[in-house]
Amino acid sequence: MGISEDLKQSKFPSEAAKAVVNAIYTGNWIVQQQQELLKPFGLTVQQYNVLRILRGQQGNPMTVLAITERMLDKMSNASRLVDKLVEKKLVLRRECPQDRRAVDVLILPAGLDLLTQVDQVQNDWGKHFDALGVKRLEEMNQILDEFRTVFSHN
Repeated sequence: MGISEDLKQSKFPSEAAKAVVNAIYTGNWIVQQQQELLKPFGLTVQQYNVLRILRGQQGNPMTVLAITERMLDKMSNASRLVDKLVEKKLVLRRECPQDRRAVDVLILPAGLDLLTQVDQVQNDWGKHFDALGVKRLEEMNQILDEFRTVFSHN
């Protein structure tokens, strides 16, 4: 279904206005899909993002500030998210030996195990993108990158 059908709106002020609405709508749709996928694992999209960032460190600690810089959702409160993951015993939070004002965060084996389970479900969901083909996915990524670049220079 197209954006016009989904929103029951036949006219937009311009193709640019339609593209903005479509991007917002699609982004929200993807987030909703991800929320449903993660619900059985007891994770939010933001908590999942923190776990993936920490897994990428391959056992090396990260400060909460460094996690914040890599978050997909820049409005997230990484400190609160880490606290929730500590409660779930998925990460460890400790004082940074080099800077006692900073806090290091490490992913625990339980966090890695949970990510392995989530990866299977995510990979199955991600196969839907294969229908677009590599060339169209590359084009989509290029357009999205260019879109953000245009706005970051204004």
